[in-house]
Amino acid sequence: MRHTLFAAVAVAGLMAASAAAAEMNHYTATLKGADGVKGSGEVQAMLDGKTFSYSASYKELTGPAVAAHFHMLVAPNTSGPPVLPVVVTASPIKGTAQLSDNQIADLNAGKWYFNVHTAANPGGEIRGTLTH
Repeated sequence: MRHTLFAAVAVAGLMAASAAAAEMNHYTATLKGADGVKGSGEVQAMLDGKTFSYSASYKELTGPAVAAHFHMLVAPNTSGPPVLPVVVTASPIKGTAQLSDNQIADLNAGKWYFNVHTAANPGGEIRGTLTH
């Protein structure tokens, strides 16, 4: 009886671990500027349940990063509204946030991009769409 109970508990634990692992998604973005902008970077992100963790690195900007956000991609080559602000630090920018169900749906649908802003390019100097 104990062996059966132990086996059932072990199987349940493995199923729960598998379900949790299935909820983990990885995302990446290559950050580039418009023609003539040298800056570049990349974003590595992970969604575990509703916890979104990210690391964004950048280099060769026209000046210090003054802001950065995850934005909603409304249409190609247009600017969308910020959906997740980040605390700007020297490269890399790292953080975590709890996402809503709507944010997760948009992220998984490829509707998020990351944008780094500088004084010379307040609308964003480099950006890239997150994919998984």
